[in-house]
Amino acid sequence: MVRRWLLAACLAGGIGAGAGAAPPQRVLSMNLCTDQLAMMLAAPGQLVSVSHLALDPRASAMTREAAGYEVNHGLAEEVFLMQPDLVLAGRYTSRTAVDMLRRLEVPVEEFDIVSDLDGLRHGIRRMGQVLGREAEAQRIIQGFDADLARLGDAEGKDPSAALYSANGYSSGDSSLAGQILLTAGFRNIAADAGIPFGGFLPLELLVLADPDLVVLDSRNHGASRAEEIYDHPALRQVMAQSPVETVSDRDWICGTPHVLRAIETLARARAALVGGQ
Repeated sequence: MVRRWLLAACLAGGIGAGAGAAPPQRVLSMNLCTDQLAMMLAAPGQLVSVSHLALDPRASAMTREAAGYEVNHGLAEEVFLMQPDLVLAGRYTSRTAVDMLRRLEVPVEEFDIVSDLDGLRHGIRRMGQVLGREAEAQRIIQGFDADLARLGDAEGKDPSAALYSANGYSSGDSSLAGQILLTAGFRNIAADAGIPFGGFLPLELLVLADPDLVVLDSRNHGASRAEEIYDHPALRQVMAQSPVETVSDRDWICGTPHVLRAIETLARARAALVGGQ
């Protein structure tokens, strides 16, 4: 019934007017990463809803802040009925929902996946422009750069590290996780294995690479067969020979200043390795 009503509204011309010069007043985010950028940057009362993923402590670095907003599940009819004057989405957010909202003349701004720290800064700057909060965006970028500088530059030879997660997935240098690893002063063995963005890293290659550090995602015990690889004897052998560090997904899944926690965690691990040599 709701879908038929939405289609009728769409055919009748929708509800939204084109975005004007004034900042949007009822902003809705339907993507985890835009959720967090919007919560950081929006003026009081400007952001009215975030996605349900913003409340997931495994994925979101801002669950406490998200608890103060109405939650949406990224469904076109649900979003439409909240009457936003701007919707924030990721480039790979449900195309069906985004296309329907645009047919209903609801303004939608899509944000790309962040793959490096310059992209992180660009995302903050763009969110500031979209929300009419450019000064606040610049303040956050300056704070991020100052905190990053305080972590210092890694000196000496770069030890090797393996990023390893469920299903044997590893991130290369052309990914945000890979760039975080490089920033912390490590050499990424995925790059040595010819994985630029991300992909499957066979356990045999991991064993042969003999990394100085193994970096794992936080594990959701028993939740997925994909995580059974963590119990594989070959991986356990590698972890018995090399230090292991765990980085929570929430600390580097999105391009926000919260990646500093991942950088700091890995920088400490590097300092321990280099100091022990």
